[in-house]
Amino acid sequence: MSRRSFLRGSTAMAAGVAAMAAGLAPLRKLGDFGSVDAFLQAHYKELSPEAMTTVMTRIEGEVQRQYGDRPHLRDLKAMNGVEFVYALNLTRCTGCRKCVHACVAENNQSRDPAIEYIRVLKMPNGTFDMEKGDHNYAPESVPEPGFFYMPVQCHQCKNPPCVKVCPVKATWQEPDGITVIDYNWCIGCRYCEAACPYFARRFNFTEPTVPQEQLNTNMSYLGNQPRHKGVMEKCHFCLQRTRAGLYPACLEVCPTGARKFGNILDPNSEVSQILKHKRVFVLKEEVGTLPRFFYYFDV
Repeated sequence: MSRRSFLRGSTAMAAGVAAMAAGLAPLRKLGDFGSVDAFLQAHYKELSPEAMTTVMTRIEGEVQRQYGDRPHLRDLKAMNGVEFVYALNLTRCTGCRKCVHACVAENNQSRDPAIEYIRVLKMPNGTFDMEKGDHNYAPESVPEPGFFYMPVQCHQCKNPPCVKVCPVKATWQEPDGITVIDYNWCIGCRYCEAACPYFARRFNFTEPTVPQEQLNTNMSYLGNQPRHKGVMEKCHFCLQRTRAGLYPACLEVCPTGARKFGNILDPNSEVSQILKHKRVFVLKEEVGTLPRFFYYFDV
């Protein structure tokens, strides 16, 4: 089913959609797309190279009109022979939340209302129950005795429930393991948010705001281009960086070296060695999502 047929269906279908979406978000309206061209745009996978060039030129113009700066927008594809995974050393994480702030700046996340892809949970020693975690702790007081700190973000699952529930296929998994979102195609039903067991997706209830002087103009189409009201967004392993051979912003800013990232298909990569020699685990293993985000301790 296409987005257009989903949005422009019969009155009976619209009533059914409204009933299913009760308690969630209303579907996007034409005005939420910014322009008629954006509303009529084809799905990302249907765009020819020429059409993609036209689309990116339009987006660059929209960003320039809104922020005054012309962005460098690219359509970075997944590389052959690459499957990205993350490994996080909970022994070293101090809960400073510098990763959160770096992620916000790199990925043009809304400042007001605030949207953050990474949650750092202050966890009581002896449990991995996320319901017992506190993400409203005071970062200036860390680390605190009796607790450890567990960052949680999109786990880039091999079996992603968020992808399965999207009625218009606005989200999918790429060959390098990154689950992406076509922001232009998303209708804002929030089914994916409800399906994610890690609370990793965020919804723009209002128009996001990014200060002009803080806009990151190094953008990718499926990554950190500015989003609009009524769409979902989430961590995408900083694909505007990682597909260009760089590390994610959260890793580069970590002061303790707790974060590791790389290609699991390379047996000599650091993440391959960690998964081979450390006692790693994933959150909520019992739900069968098969995350590409692993945790471990030094001991």
